[in-house]
Amino acid sequence: MHAIRLHAFGPAENLTHEEIPDPTPAPGQVRIAVTAAGVHLLDTALRQGMTGPYPAPVELPTVPGREVAGTVDTLGEGTDPAWLGKRVVAHLGMAPGGYAELAVVDAARLHEIPPALDDAQAVAMIGTGRTTLGILQFTGLGPDSVAVVTAAAGGIGTLLVQYAKNAGATVIGLAGGPHKAARVRANGADLAVDYNRPDWPEQVRAHLGDRHATVVFDAVGGETARAAVGLLGKGGQHVVFGWAGEGVHDGEPLTFIDDELAARGITSVNVLGPAMLQKAGGDVRTLELRSLAEAAAGRLRPAVQRFPLAEAAAAHRALETRATMGKVVLVP
Repeated sequence: MHAIRLHAFGPAENLTHEEIPDPTPAPGQVRIAVTAAGVHLLDTALRQGMTGPYPAPVELPTVPGREVAGTVDTLGEGTDPAWLGKRVVAHLGMAPGGYAELAVVDAARLHEIPPALDDAQAVAMIGTGRTTLGILQFTGLGPDSVAVVTAAAGGIGTLLVQYAKNAGATVIGLAGGPHKAARVRANGADLAVDYNRPDWPEQVRAHLGDRHATVVFDAVGGETARAAVGLLGKGGQHVVFGWAGEGVHDGEPLTFIDDELAARGITSVNVLGPAMLQKAGGDVRTLELRSLAEAAAGRLRPAVQRFPLAEAAAAHRALETRATMGKVVLVP
């Protein structure tokens, strides 16, 4: 099979398109003929030798990627034969191997793809969708809500805008550049602003009049996040799930001391990692099922940007330079 391999940590150019032996599923596993593989921001960090949630850098050489969709073509010993030939999607967890024409995964991780979704959409929802629903566990949205969504043209931002609008909230979307802002506006935001313009907070205040934001969904950190938090009224929430900064890996999370939060009458919570898992009762599979169901029903519509598998390096460069919109997916 063809796959993307990483032999040395470093720049995107270190991702090479190679022919390697086909994988064989172990007992309780299946092999998937991959039609779509998700590219996650964490993949770009792991490529550089950063550990992220891992206790140590991944072992090299490796085939990156942790989200795949396709058709089950081979079963491991003891695996339910009903899976053979089914169109499925799975998050591989801590195991890599997704950037390939074939991938193996434990059958317990599989979800059958709803007929209403194509494979790339299913990949978007198994990772980005489940994270979005995990974030939303920490706040309630309704007709009285005013939600500010940073990075609103990204994969998670796109879904947050849709969810908030479905809940009846007023939605302010922030994006980097007029083209991205136009995409956010088309996605349903009541106001979409280019956060590269220094006057964007004044645009938001003029739009809201005497209203204040009730929640800021913060994926960027830094000064953009601080300006967004400045729009919160008393009782507002700052929900942190990233800090991309000016580049993907050089940002800083926006943090507060307790006295500052108390003086403003707002709260700030980082929902990543253990906090999100604990809120979900330790069961991310429930979030995955909900995510796929929301997309199948048309309530959430993932945005997808596709790259050929052989161009994984270009996909990583685009993601790191913020040249993408929506979920990045590799297509073998």
